[in-house]
Amino acid sequence: MFMIIMAGGSGTRFWPVSRRNRPKQFLNIIGNYPMVVETCNRLRPLARDEEIVIVLGQDHLSQAKELFKGRKIHFLAEPIGRNTAPAIGLGAIYASYVGNEGPIAFLPADHFIGKPSGLLDCLRQAEEIANAGAIVTLGIVPSRPETGYGYIQWSADRPDFWTLPAYRVTAFTEKPSLEKAKQYIVRGDYFWNSGIFVGTPALILKQIEEYLPNLYLGLKKIERHLGTDAFENVIEAVYEEFDSVSFDRGVMEKTKDPVFVIPCDCGWSDVGSWASVYELREGECDKDRNFAEGECVIIDCEGSFVSSKGGRLVACLGLNNCLVVDTEEALLVADRKRSQEVRRVIELLRRNRKENLL
Repeated sequence: MFMIIMAGGSGTRFWPVSRRNRPKQFLNIIGNYPMVVETCNRLRPLARDEEIVIVLGQDHLSQAKELFKGRKIHFLAEPIGRNTAPAIGLGAIYASYVGNEGPIAFLPADHFIGKPSGLLDCLRQAEEIANAGAIVTLGIVPSRPETGYGYIQWSADRPDFWTLPAYRVTAFTEKPSLEKAKQYIVRGDYFWNSGIFVGTPALILKQIEEYLPNLYLGLKKIERHLGTDAFENVIEAVYEEFDSVSFDRGVMEKTKDPVFVIPCDCGWSDVGSWASVYELREGECDKDRNFAEGECVIIDCEGSFVSSKGGRLVACLGLNNCLVVDTEEALLVADRKRSQEVRRVIELLRRNRKENLL
């Protein structure tokens, strides 16, 4: 099965560890290897290296090639990050270019999967459905009213000739308010949006043509120059004209064609913030629910996440639900429950032209 791994994110919520020149997906946040390597490795039962394409930023191409040295993984470098719709479209035209017309799985590079076998089973099921001419997504059964995720509303209706546990998608919903998220949990007909899609390149491009026509025209121009000396100049010029738009918002929220969702029990986390890492590593916390890594002293603290990566001692006294991340160049101290807002620090640094800290 062909796989497109989307590795173009900036990872701003993991500042100060994640930086512009080495974003989250290229870091060992949780696991034995950088997240993009973990993602590719868990797909090995379904895809050979030559069937994996990593779509990433041009600035990170040499870094990625070093990580995958000796492996036959393909790389597609975007000159500018323009969100997931252009990345998915670029992956689709490249898959066709190398001769793959069957279903493709599009996956983020920076998610944690606690049960890889669960993910692989769902991808196999999604491939079968996609072969019948539909786009399929994987949904995560929500465990709490989360405001940091998108949601997928599903319907009990499904075609009689499909015995697989897939349901028609009624709607894609952006990140809701806390009140809305609570309503979704009570209703019981919503999944978290995993950001994983499966479909044939022809169908993906048909959807982009209908709902994002300017993107489609640009992709066709890029397609004509794949494998030529002009490719780099063409993709740079075309990407300058693209709007930044997600595949969810640009296509999935608008499509009238059938879309199906498979509930996926795979121990999923989008690892979207330091709070997510805290949750994933709760088993390593002390009796007062503190997580500490590096050289730390923790006294009379509760529910705090303390990471010393700056080569010096970090001492914490009397903290409750705090986030402390120390690196050689910067120190972050925050309310752990507000870790989704770390990007505000990035915005302020950018406004103040602190480029060396981004």
